[in-house]
Amino acid sequence: MQHLLLLHGALGAAATLHPLRNLLEASFTMHTLSFSGHGGQPLDQPFRIEQFAEDVLRYLDQQDLPQVDVFGYSMGGYVALYLALHHPQRIGRIFTLATKFAWSPETAAKEVKMLQPEKVAEKVPQFAATLAERHHPEDWQEVMRHTAEMMRHLGEHPPLTADTLPQVSNPVQVSVGDQDTMVSLEETAWAFRHLPNARLLVLPATRHPLELVDLQRLSHEIRQYFIPDPV
Repeated sequence: MQHLLLLHGALGAAATLHPLRNLLEASFTMHTLSFSGHGGQPLDQPFRIEQFAEDVLRYLDQQDLPQVDVFGYSMGGYVALYLALHHPQRIGRIFTLATKFAWSPETAAKEVKMLQPEKVAEKVPQFAATLAERHHPEDWQEVMRHTAEMMRHLGEHPPLTADTLPQVSNPVQVSVGDQDTMVSLEETAWAFRHLPNARLLVLPATRHPLELVDLQRLSHEIRQYFIPDPV
């Protein structure tokens, strides 16, 4: 069977993709990983897309995988495209969902406003408890602070731009939910137009949080994309 790697989003972990993995394991040899500092991985350096890409390359080497197809949710899609740009021989086809492409100091500042651990703990304690369990034994508040700092860095130095995206020759399907309030259809279409070998998918009645996505529908779209119909 084809190998398929699932990459999680910011504040996520490999476990957040297990429900989707379970729906796909009959069709693919499945792989997941937690990026550095996530899911209990050591939190000992600043978060960077480049660092997360190295996590993927290390995993591929450990699994003796010369190349792999990738589904990337949110930040995971950004990492997949960064890898396709810099290590195209290691990445096959890519499917992104809810990946934010419009990074600038202004958009980063808007995102960072939602990443204040003290306010999260006060106003949404259930979410804080989920993050604490997800990232144990590391401190979820530090994970959130590292994520905010990474977003500021992305705002200043986005690696995926109008100049670099056309260099990605891999087949890519970029997708977004029509009710996503964090990632716009406009920025997703912008990425689609700059990728030379891309398709665009808009999922109906779909918001940004992965736990609110219709996983049956998503798993169907993933299979349709990665497993072409026989001629």
